[in-house]
Amino acid sequence: MARIRTTKKLAQRIDLNYFKRPSPLRRARFILSITAPALAAVWLAWHGVARDTHVYSAGKMSPAHAVLSRECAACHVSNAGSFRVRVENQACLDCHDGPIHHANQLFTPGCATCHAEHHGPVRLASTSDANCAQCHGDLRPSSGSVHVSRSVSNFASGHPEFAVLRDKRGDPATVKFNHAVHLHAGLRGPNSSDHLVQLECEDCHRASIVNDPWRFGDAQLKPASSSSRSDPGVPPAKNTRALMAVPKFAQTCSACHLLQFDKRFADGVPHDKPEVIHDFIAKQFQEYIAAHPAELHVARDPDRNVAEKPMLPSSRLVTPSQWVTERAAEAEDLLWRKTCKQCHTLIVLQNAPLPKIALSNITAQWLPRARFDHDAHRGFSCISCHATATFSQNTSDVLLPGIATCQTCHASGEGHAESRCFECHTYHDWSKRKEVRPRFTPPALRSFRSSSSSSLIMEGHKQNSLPSWGAQR
Repeated sequence: MARIRTTKKLAQRIDLNYFKRPSPLRRARFILSITAPALAAVWLAWHGVARDTHVYSAGKMSPAHAVLSRECAACHVSNAGSFRVRVENQACLDCHDGPIHHANQLFTPGCATCHAEHHGPVRLASTSDANCAQCHGDLRPSSGSVHVSRSVSNFASGHPEFAVLRDKRGDPATVKFNHAVHLHAGLRGPNSSDHLVQLECEDCHRASIVNDPWRFGDAQLKPASSSSRSDPGVPPAKNTRALMAVPKFAQTCSACHLLQFDKRFADGVPHDKPEVIHDFIAKQFQEYIAAHPAELHVARDPDRNVAEKPMLPSSRLVTPSQWVTERAAEAEDLLWRKTCKQCHTLIVLQNAPLPKIALSNITAQWLPRARFDHDAHRGFSCISCHATATFSQNTSDVLLPGIATCQTCHASGEGHAESRCFECHTYHDWSKRKEVRPRFTPPALRSFRSSSSSSLIMEGHKQNSLPSWGAQR
């Protein structure tokens, strides 16, 4: 007869008191559930007694604020022993008070809106495009007109072409220069017609901080006078690698373009104001005629005979001052009409003894509203961005690369360089910042100051306790 198994019989085999028997796993879980909260409470209580609020931090601070990692009260307002999560603007303005972005902006975002802390070692200036798009996505000023694009969300969407290229402006420089000629292979080098050279971009364009010797410069050439360098079109070079310094004749041109003015002298005139050149030429001729008085007998040059004009005598005797005046006039006429005019724009005024040299107006920074760093792009060849320089023949050509060239590298996604707004643009113009009166003392200096004060007090007590040797005497 087959055995009948019912659920009732099977249930009778189950021990209903199994949970009362001791079990290692059950005991471990019980102990852990008790000890873990107890240890957490003790840990929090210990930090509370030590007044260490670092345990409540949402994350590591940026390098700029690393010293404030344990100083929550420096930014967060304390309320009944706790700190508010939100940081008030005044906490930021106590240390650095930057100006607003624009006088006609509709609203001013809070500091913490763009600069979020407790995200680890990040740059606080690396704000998201969404922060900029709050205004520039649909730009509406509080008053006045808008001179920039009204709708820009990011670098790839809506960003206009660079203004100088979009408006088809020309280079305002007055110095005549042909890039195509100077970049042509096989140029005649200095001091020798057989010495052929190939110019490179860095032979003329370098950062002001670079002190390497110039290939085609003259270290012996005297610098121009201070007044001749006060050209408002050429701002003073800054000690930086970001922008290229304005090329100077003594560094980039003097080895090939000699400023000779007379066959009697091997040296040329200084690259300076017409007044300085005039004085230099007069002095050279005065010293020369004093050493060669025989040349006061001036012989007629047959090559200077002009038809329909009276024939000059074969020779004549002149005074030293007359000789100097005539030779200086001939030399200056050659310089103004040929040598100087080859590169500079001369302004000849009526009844003026000397011409005026037009200001060079060389542009040192083509993107005044943006920040560009040549040093960050030093791994790329100049021609890869400034390709039009190889065939540019006119000074008026603007050799700035277009925005499409920048967007080939600066774009979103893997394999591209950073392209967020902060990379080129800044919100605060720190040159117009407001001066603040700081009140915060770093923690390390507090303890140092306290220990120093204690040492000074102890030293004072020791000095007061010393015997008065003078009184004993």
